[in-house]
Amino acid sequence: MKYKLLVLDIDGTLLNEAKEITKRTMSALTKVQQMGIRIVLASGRPTYGVMPIAEKLELSKYGGYVMSYNGGQIFDLQANKLMFEKRIDPQMIPNLTHRAVKNGLPIFTYQKNKIITTTPQNEHIIAEAELNNMEIVGVDKFDEYVDFSPCKCVIVSDDEQQLAAIEKRERLRLAGVLDVFPSETYFLEFVPGFINKGNTLGVLIDKLKVNPDEVIAIGDGVCDIPMLQLAGTGIAMGNAEQAVKRCTDLTTHSNEEDGVAVVVEEMIIEEIRSAKIPLDELNARAKHALMGNLGIQYTYADQERVEATMPVDVRTRQPFGILHGGATLALAETVAGLGSMILCQPDEVVVGMQVSGNHMSSAYEGDTVRAVGTVIHKGRSSHVWDVNIYTSTDKLVSSVRVVNSVLKKR
Repeated sequence: MKYKLLVLDIDGTLLNEAKEITKRTMSALTKVQQMGIRIVLASGRPTYGVMPIAEKLELSKYGGYVMSYNGGQIFDLQANKLMFEKRIDPQMIPNLTHRAVKNGLPIFTYQKNKIITTTPQNEHIIAEAELNNMEIVGVDKFDEYVDFSPCKCVIVSDDEQQLAAIEKRERLRLAGVLDVFPSETYFLEFVPGFINKGNTLGVLIDKLKVNPDEVIAIGDGVCDIPMLQLAGTGIAMGNAEQAVKRCTDLTTHSNEEDGVAVVVEEMIIEEIRSAKIPLDELNARAKHALMGNLGIQYTYADQERVEATMPVDVRTRQPFGILHGGATLALAETVAGLGSMILCQPDEVVVGMQVSGNHMSSAYEGDTVRAVGTVIHKGRSSHVWDVNIYTSTDKLVSSVRVVNSVLKKR
């Protein structure tokens, strides 16, 4: 496949204005994960605030990642571990506190599931807490309370010109130590030096040994520009700022018009259908499922034919040393299941409906059987597959017919 990673900003990109993932987008993202694409959620939100979205998308099941705090952390969801982080030196907190107090502005940071701030009643801080389902802790002396290393600190003001002036001064003064940038018209963020979505995405793809050309990234904000430019294909949302659109290869529909789903369907799913299926990744992910426990391995797949092998051993033989008929049927269903997944649309799911087999001869322990599945009916609501199973010497063991039902996801 051309792409291995799909990197998504969250607010204004993945989520619509109601802060929801639409059914169409959810279906498209599930489909590409099933086919081997890994998703990275790249957000300015704290890790705690991203996790419910990652759980909804089942990123831990499919090997996805969270890149939070605008690049301050990378979390590997499948391994349930922190892969990378960079934090602000606590010695910088008094300095940042002084800047906020001098300008009469609120300041806040994050600590696990809490927002620490001098102004708990500020409407923007309240909205930030509600967005991330976090508790607000009001403190009198920010620099005394924050004795830890935060991932970022944020100064708040409704005066854009005031924030722009502070940004200009502090960017020069803190160059090489902290980076300063506006993440919203009312938020000015202070993060560790050289931390942004692009640089941290670079760390991730280096660790994964993925080429930038194999990455597709979608975003809508100025904070997304570094990652959009690093990715082999950077795409701006229809609702993105003009500065973002000018820095990207393409522009999709807005977040109210399923812009992410449109990209995934047109650029990834269609490419998957016309390209080699990532069988190594599918085999690796299934090692703890039934097919993995039976030793089944996919060896070939396209829209018309799927092949797989299965050893005749203690897992699949009868007590007398010959291949078990039940294992044979499981092999056939495994082959037909993948074939129907390749054929179905992003908003569809495949459910096995009927399997019937004729067993003509035996395969003995120590052999490896090969299943060849061919689709003979591709209907709107069902697919029919003929699956023939052979020994290593091409003797026909079983002929199995599998009927899969194709259902719309709810």
